[in-house]
Amino acid sequence: MHCLNRNFENLAVLPPFNTLYAEVIKQGTRPQVITTGVTVEYSIEGNTYSAGKINFWENAQKLFGLSEPLPPDTGLTGSRLAGTMHPQEGGYFKIEGVPLVPFSDAEPTIEQPYQIAHLTLKDAVTGEVLAETRPVAPASTEMHCETCHSDGQRQGIATGNVETNILTLHDVKEGTALMDDRPVLCAGCHSSNALGTVGQAGVKNLSLAMHGLHQTAFPRPNTMENTCYSCHPGQQTQCLRDVMYTKANITCTRCHGDMAALANPARNPWVDEPRCGSCHEPRFAEQSGTLYRNSKGHGGLFCATCHGSPHAILASSQPADNIQNIALQGHAGTLTECQVCHGPEVPSGPGPHQ
Repeated sequence: MHCLNRNFENLAVLPPFNTLYAEVIKQGTRPQVITTGVTVEYSIEGNTYSAGKINFWENAQKLFGLSEPLPPDTGLTGSRLAGTMHPQEGGYFKIEGVPLVPFSDAEPTIEQPYQIAHLTLKDAVTGEVLAETRPVAPASTEMHCETCHSDGQRQGIATGNVETNILTLHDVKEGTALMDDRPVLCAGCHSSNALGTVGQAGVKNLSLAMHGLHQTAFPRPNTMENTCYSCHPGQQTQCLRDVMYTKANITCTRCHGDMAALANPARNPWVDEPRCGSCHEPRFAEQSGTLYRNSKGHGGLFCATCHGSPHAILASSQPADNIQNIALQGHAGTLTECQVCHGPEVPSGPGPHQ
């Protein structure tokens, strides 16, 4: 789930920036992962433009210190909402920084977090379509800052706008002048591994600042809905939607720890993440020193290829997450049918995790 601001005229936590991965498997008794002789094109179904649905492009130049205005519907990496993915060392295709927003062309004011990407595999010489698939491309603007920062809730500050209430409070408490320097990129001062910013010396990283400041601010009981979902998407989006939550009620804190754990100064955000091997036996664990989303297993495939992405481990409670595997194997859940890659001759050797 990629999070982004709905409004960028005052402050920005994260820009529109989805990244898609694709692995191309040539089916056969001994399947091959290939990146040569083929191209992978991508688009977003029913979502052909972003500029005008949000005001990111009017503010991107100042927020990110760009030398010139960012062209509409172009992401910070130069990616657009449709195009060709790039082959990568390691046997996969990638397109980074797609400027996707959760608003379709047909209903540009109604948030729909679970957008669908359309990937088309073509012969690089003839252009013949060889295969197509429809993975989810999730994005959400759901942040509930108004829970604590509506007019009058903090030190009597009432600017008529939640974001300017936050900036005014920051100026009062920290002696800054953010209200005079809008729009403000939070990660400009507070380093962020998510954005790759180094921040300012002596200033806490963004995750530490946010979790540390807010760890005692939430109403009780200390539930996922009252803490995590007050900032992360959330009550409507239901970002945590995987099989572990739906079947075993394993919530955010079971894996990530509570707010105090997330506010630990020794923690390296986006790097120190929960590991499958913490609960599951070693044969079900990630590669050593590798995050789940980058880890590989059976046949050199990403773990996520069969199991789904973080927070959406299959089967997901959101129908869009399940579309791809239903099309491949006829049912939702982890990709378990050998024939999908190996063809009609089922291999007799040990399977995944054996």
